[in-house]
Amino acid sequence: AASAAGRRLLADPARAVRELADLLERAWQALIEPYWPRLRALLEADIAYHSRRLADSGLEQLLGELNPRLSWQGATLTVAGTQGDHERVLGGQGLVLMPSVFVWPEVVGGHEEPWRPGLIYPARGIGGLWSRSAERTPGTLARLLGQVRADVLCALDEPAGTSVLAHRLGLAPSSVSAHLSVLRGAGLLTSRRYGHQVLYERTPLGIALAAAD
Repeated sequence: AASAAGRRLLADPARAVRELADLLERAWQALIEPYWPRLRALLEADIAYHSRRLADSGLEQLLGELNPRLSWQGATLTVAGTQGDHERVLGGQGLVLMPSVFVWPEVVGGHEEPWRPGLIYPARGIGGLWSRSAERTPGTLARLLGQVRADVLCALDEPAGTSVLAHRLGLAPSSVSAHLSVLRGAGLLTSRRYGHQVLYERTPLGIALAAAD
């Protein structure tokens, strides 16, 4: 039997939708919004990285890299380790690949109407999402570049923009921008525009320096 609250919601669907939307907004403000710059940066970096991998290696290779549970053979995508056996013929609908910071290590599939078929997979770099970059900066690199500049370089495990790096390191955006320009000029970083922002990532030389200890 429905509860009193449930009956009230069913009796006035329009009001129920408004109340549920308000609750979702409050949940977003309390649980997600304070951390959204960092979460968004990780998700955008994942999309940028895998877009390049798709162009370089093709769909079959990309799917194998997204998650060990995924495999592609012929025209069939198999997701291993799921509950039960389910088959779906896409029939030209396409498949949405969506990174997430809320699933790990599972891959979540969905194909119910009215949504398009999709796969939600753990975003690349999720393991270091909440770690502080300064704690991972090698001392030798800090002595070479200076502590703050070395922290900026080591914070770029994944491509990121100026505002995200400033938030992550607790620095002024103008200071981070100046350090990024110096690091790029020295050949340690490269930059490219992605949507509304410029993302920076380490060059092979930058990767080697960041890993030195």
